[in-house]
Amino acid sequence: MSCRDLPSLLPPFLLMKNPIQGYDWGSRDALTKLFGIPNPDGKPQAELWMGAHPNGCSEVQVNSGTQTLSALIGCDPAAALGESTLARFGSLPFLFKVLCAEKALSIQVHPSKSQAELGFAKEQAAGIDPKAGNRNYKDPNHKPELVFALTPYQAMNGFRAIPAILALFERAKLAAIAALVADLAAAHAANQGEAGLQLFFHQLLILDGAPKEQALAELLAFAANHQDEETFALVTSLSVQYPGDVGLFSPLLLNVVTLQPGEAMFLDACTPHAYVRGTGLEIMANSDNVLRAGLTPKYIDVAELLDCTRCVAKPDDQILLSPRLEGMTGNMVQHFDVPVPDFTFSVYPAGEHQLTTVSAEILFAIDGTVTLKQGDNALRLDKGQSAFIPAATGHYQLLSEGRVARAGNRC
Repeated sequence: MSCRDLPSLLPPFLLMKNPIQGYDWGSRDALTKLFGIPNPDGKPQAELWMGAHPNGCSEVQVNSGTQTLSALIGCDPAAALGESTLARFGSLPFLFKVLCAEKALSIQVHPSKSQAELGFAKEQAAGIDPKAGNRNYKDPNHKPELVFALTPYQAMNGFRAIPAILALFERAKLAAIAALVADLAAAHAANQGEAGLQLFFHQLLILDGAPKEQALAELLAFAANHQDEETFALVTSLSVQYPGDVGLFSPLLLNVVTLQPGEAMFLDACTPHAYVRGTGLEIMANSDNVLRAGLTPKYIDVAELLDCTRCVAKPDDQILLSPRLEGMTGNMVQHFDVPVPDFTFSVYPAGEHQLTTVSAEILFAIDGTVTLKQGDNALRLDKGQSAFIPAATGHYQLLSEGRVARAGNRC
């Protein structure tokens, strides 16, 4: 289908057909249990992508045929995205996902916008193949993220406070790295905590040979006797998935949190984090830049990782993202405000809502049938289906039997 086959005006609602990424850490049954999406081959289904990313572009239903979302946007970008979004971003600035983790994802850090632009340009100039295993920057964009839990969702997010890190390592009494722990304590006492934490993190990342084996053996022995504590139970479970990996130290370094269904958290640039298990909605800037720090057989560029990591504590009270509520008590819309313009994310309860587009939007039916209406135009979504709504749509009506997630961007 070409642009000339499209109607002169974009339809107000377009049903999406979304690709599923089969990464090996994905769940084999989460999408089926939650949304009735079949998995006849029984293979891992890690991420359902909703957006126009070149590595997994959604298709939309137009008239009696289908077209990629990127091609549809390209036919009339101003109508699809809105003039302001087009001028600011040039393309759909967010990627919306359902993420289903059966096993832990790698510990990772995403660069800031300026770091991504510089790193991408440097690797382009060096002629590194975009698909090479040692390529850090796939694009010149940052990748802030928000995750909204659909099931209990365990993750790690940001460094613990240094006293908490010291307490855990000192309890574990890891003789092989006792000097490193002492150095961190000394740096903290001298009010040089950030530099001390960066050095400690660096030394753990490059730990190798007999010291690494001894330290991990000591950690696993201690963890085995403390399975009633979430931190050490996580160390044990991760050791089954990633034996001998330096990422096994990460639960002692990073905040371990289990989001309950309906809770959300934001992951900013330069913050180490990892998703461990669970299913959630994830929205992010349209980027694929990942710097890894453990729990992976993939390439780890320690120097680049450290350059892009802020070694500062993330306080406990800043991990969960509290929603801004709108509407009447008992039937309130949740707006999860984030400090970036690339995406917005809201959850609407069952009922009738009058909405107006300010950018392109993607709506996802979480747990009930949804009907979208504008004049004589209507589109029905079953649970687990999504719709692309062009910025030009303007005012429309949302009728829902369950919760609906609404993704867009700030102009």
